Amino acid sequence: MKKVLIVEDDLDIQDVFKIIFSSYGYQVECLDNGKSLCERKGNWPDVIILDKQLPGVNGVEACKMLKANEATSNIPVIMISATSGVDKAAATAGADDYLEKPFNMHVILKKVAGLFKEQKQGLGN
Repeated sequence: MKKVLIVEDDLDIQDVFKIIFSSYGYQVECLDNGKSLCERKGNWPDVIILDKQLPGVNGVEACKMLKANEATSNIPVIMISATSGVDKAAATAGADDYLEKPFNMHVILKKVAGLFKEQKQGLGN
């Protein structure tokens, strides 16, 4: 079962992600801040959905840290944000994709499925 990590400080948005991704057979874990993500040791997910605006360590800083770490640099990151400029922030942080809020959940599901398909093809499976 593929594991999706949601890093989002809005608990209502976390709940929506949990319900929808779980209904499609994904294992879902949520964190509400970037610091917890940066301090994580192992048990990494298959993909991370990361809010740009987080308390403490923001999503841009957290994404840069993930992409600079050999153990996590290959984990796809989709950055989400309600503020404009998420595309530039995501690109400078090394995110694999981005979406502006509000977004259609079917779009993010397709993006995640596409990232998993790319991972599988990259491994030669």
